[in-house]
Amino acid sequence: MFFILAGCTPLWGSPSMLATENISGMPTPEMTTEIYDFTPTSAITLTETPTLEPTLTPTQLVPGKSSTPELALTSAPRIIYYSQPGDSLPVVASHFGVNVADILSGSILTEKGLIDPNTLLSIPSVLISEMTPAVQIMPDSEIVFSPSAIDFDVYSYVAAAGGFLKNYTEWVTKTTTGVDVVNRQALDNSINPRLLLALLEYQSGWVIGQPSNLADKDYPLGYIDLFYVGLFNQYLLASKDLSIGYYGWRSGQLTELSFIGGEKIRIAPDLNAGTVALMYYFSLQNSYADWLAIMDPNVGFIKLYENMFGDPWIRAKKVEPLFPPDLTQPQLNLPFSPGETWNLTGGPHPAWEKEGALAALDFAPAADQKGCYESDSWVLAAASGQVVRSSNGVVILDLDNDGYEQTGWNLLYLHIAEKDRVPKGTLVNIDDRIGHPSCEGGRSTGTHFHFARKFNGEWILADGPSPFDLSGWIAHAGEKAYEGSLTKGDHTVVALPNGSLITSIVREPGD
Repeated sequence: MFFILAGCTPLWGSPSMLATENISGMPTPEMTTEIYDFTPTSAITLTETPTLEPTLTPTQLVPGKSSTPELALTSAPRIIYYSQPGDSLPVVASHFGVNVADILSGSILTEKGLIDPNTLLSIPSVLISEMTPAVQIMPDSEIVFSPSAIDFDVYSYVAAAGGFLKNYTEWVTKTTTGVDVVNRQALDNSINPRLLLALLEYQSGWVIGQPSNLADKDYPLGYIDLFYVGLFNQYLLASKDLSIGYYGWRSGQLTELSFIGGEKIRIAPDLNAGTVALMYYFSLQNSYADWLAIMDPNVGFIKLYENMFGDPWIRAKKVEPLFPPDLTQPQLNLPFSPGETWNLTGGPHPAWEKEGALAALDFAPAADQKGCYESDSWVLAAASGQVVRSSNGVVILDLDNDGYEQTGWNLLYLHIAEKDRVPKGTLVNIDDRIGHPSCEGGRSTGTHFHFARKFNGEWILADGPSPFDLSGWIAHAGEKAYEGSLTKGDHTVVALPNGSLITSIVREPGD
């Protein structure tokens, strides 16, 4: 089956970010209209070795590694790739299976920070295995709780659709409507509510129609697990899997899909995070053959998505790229008072569920008590902003003061006690009080608070191109989630679940 896409700049639904043509000077993407077949792709190679102009130079080399790009050019074919929003050199290298030092560019690039979108990169073609289709089928902004979701009213849509979800209720600490479940999952996990509804409709028909069997009622998203019965629990698993796909690709850790039956396939290197999130999600419950049909934009899930909500790429044009070329974290203070001793109890780990974006850090006040207790210590505002959410142990601080957590920089504080918690709508200045650390809101084995950042609805990795910088303390991930450290100059604080001398961190006066 075929469909037509206009591939100009690689931002809006471009089928492929790769070009198999000779490099001449510093070309930019040109408008083309081509027909693409949604079938797996073979390894992409050039029919001849390109001749590079002097403007294409090696990127900054990795310390301790050697590279001879000139030899690589004569011994291996190369491909042209135009960088996408959110790309960094280490991630691009991972996607293409090469070393950072083997990537050439006419721009001055380093391993730190994001690459400006549409930057031309020349990369050795070394992938020899069959790959997924190289067609971008879903924008990033339709996966995360981005600016494109601001004008979407979940409640009105479900009411108008008139399906099973409209009148559905279940027990989630209290009697909760199905629409409230969708809205809460969108907020907590920062996932676009349109996507959550479309997945539910595709899997069980709850939004527009009625479930056809008992399994669809108990397991509406297809996760057959006695421990995850009901809509809320099913969405917990779906949100986790979408996050693993999205942020696994964004971080460069995910490069392959596995299917029911044992088949495995490499992910085409020029896909965007939104497309990979869907590919990963549907790979977990389907055979390879069924997965290809589901992913086919002419007849599969995307067709249903467009029927429900219109063309997602049209909305994406208004809000993407989610990451501007000059994205930098605003100044953030350590979120506790100068002179106080706190402990780094969790290095980079998932922002919300057990897996996903390693975007969060955990801090606990120094105390003789262990476990959950009522703390008198104060968590402070790391920057000035507006409180746009304050409930269930959560405080969201919107730094651009527009009242939306889907736009700009937002800070998540989790496990903030209800007592003295700053109310929604409050305008706070840097170092104003947010509340007390606790065990409230989600799972917790001891009093602490969980701290993460979002930009335009996307969780920002704690140790990524824009790492956590708190009063000059920079976050570094460990080999596993929750491991890691903060460093400032020659000082290092190591993350451990129990406070000790090496976990202690003090905010200096003046920071």
